Amino acid sequence: MSPRRGAQPGDEALPEVWSVVELTRRIGSLVAGLGRVSVEGELSRVSRAASGHVYFDLKDLDAKLACKLWRSQVARALKGELREGDRVVVHGRLDVYPPQGSYSLIVERIESAGLGALLARLEALKAELRERGWFDRKRRLPAWPRTIGVVTSRDGAALQDFLRTRSQRWPLYPVRLTHSPVQGPGAAGEIARAIRRLDASGVDVIVLCRGGGSLEDLWCFNELPVAEAIWAAGVPVVSGVGHETDTTLCDLVADVRAHTPTDAAQTVIPDRAALVSALERAAGHLAQGMDGLLQRRGERLERAAASRALREPSRLMTEREAALNRARAALERALRVRGRDAAARTGELLRRLERAGPRPALEQRTARLQACALRARGRIERALLGAEERERSLARQLEALSPLAVLRRGYSITRRLGSAAPLTGATGLAEGEELETRLREGSVVSRVTRIESGPAGR
Repeated sequence: MSPRRGAQPGDEALPEVWSVVELTRRIGSLVAGLGRVSVEGELSRVSRAASGHVYFDLKDLDAKLACKLWRSQVARALKGELREGDRVVVHGRLDVYPPQGSYSLIVERIESAGLGALLARLEALKAELRERGWFDRKRRLPAWPRTIGVVTSRDGAALQDFLRTRSQRWPLYPVRLTHSPVQGPGAAGEIARAIRRLDASGVDVIVLCRGGGSLEDLWCFNELPVAEAIWAAGVPVVSGVGHETDTTLCDLVADVRAHTPTDAAQTVIPDRAALVSALERAAGHLAQGMDGLLQRRGERLERAAASRALREPSRLMTEREAALNRARAALERALRVRGRDAAARTGELLRRLERAGPRPALEQRTARLQACALRARGRIERALLGAEERERSLARQLEALSPLAVLRRGYSITRRLGSAAPLTGATGLAEGEELETRLREGSVVSRVTRIESGPAGR
C-alpha cells in the first residue's frame, strides 16, 4: 500500500490518499478473492458480437450485473438460446476492467433458474447408484450380434444417423426399433418400457440413442427408471445420448458409452467391408499356405522316389540286418562285462559283510559275559560264606545272652502272673499277689506271703 501523497509528519488523523490505479488494483484483488460465484437474475440486453462473444446483463429489481461469455466457452456454457426475460443462474468469476472502472462477470456456465436443485438431486442419485455398484458393471459387447435393438424416437435425427451409419458399415444389418419419446414429461417411463420390451424380444445388444440438446432436453436420461431398466437388462446396453460433452446418468450405468448415435452404431454394427477385406486376406494367406505346403510335399515325394531305400529295398534290409547283428554283439559284450563287474562287486560286498557282520562282536561279548559270570559267582559264594560265618557268630552271642541259657545253669526267672517283665527286686510287690517262676523245665505259680527287703544272697 503506497503512502498518502502530500502527507506531513504528525498527520495520522487524515485519510490516506490513493491513486486511481492503486485503488482499482486493490478493488481487482478483492474481487478476484471471491473466486467462482453463482448469480441468479433476469436476462436483459442479450447480444452476440461478430467475434462470436456473447454479452448480456443479469438484473433483478434494484441491481444489474454485466456478463461476458467468450466465444471459446459458448459451446460448453450455453445449451440453448438466451431469451430476454428468462431467469437463469450464471456461474463464473468477477473481473475488473481498469480503463472503464467497471466490473463484469466472466461466464463459465449458464443454467435455468431452478435447475440447480435438479442437479443437486442428480448428484445425490449418482452417489446412491455408485454406492450400489451400478457404475462398475461393464459387460463385453458381442462381436457378431444377430439382432441389434434400438430405443429412440422414430422421428428424430438420431435414428437417421444410426441407419446412415448402418448403411455405410453393413447395409440391412438386422436392427429392431422400439419407438419412444426422448424428451419431455413421461419420456423416462416410456424409455424404460422400451428397453424392457427389447430385452424380452431376444436381441443381443440394446442401443439407447438421442441427438444433442440442452440439459433440460436430456433430463429424462438422468431419471431413475431409465437407470433401473438398463441395470436390469439381460444383454449389454450401449448409451449414445447427446454429444461428446454431454454426460447423463444412463451413460454411467450403461455397459458402453458412445459419444453420439453415430458412434454407437459404429460400436455395435460390424464393418462388412473390413470383414470382407479380412476374409479376402485370410483366403489369400490360406491359398498361399496350401500352395507352399503342396510344393514342399511334392519336393519331399521326389526326394523319396530318388532315395536308395526305394530303389534298392533289399540292400536296405541287408544294411539293417548288419546293423542289428552289430548291435547284438555289442549288447552281448556289454552284458558279459557287466556280469563280471557285478560278480566282482558281489564278492567284495560279501567279504565286507563278513568283516562287518555281528559274529565277531557276539563272540567277544559272549567271552566277556562268561568272565563276568565267573567273577560274579565267586563274589556271591564269598558273600554267602561271610554271611554264614556272621550268622554263626551272632547265634553264639545270642545263645550266650539268652535267659534260657541261664535257666540251664540252675537259675530261674520270676515275674508277676500274666506279665512278661521279669522281677529284679521285691519293691512294688504286695502280700497275696501271684507270681510265676520259670524254671529250666516247667514253671511254678506261687503267692506272696512275706516280703523281705535287702540285698540278694543275704
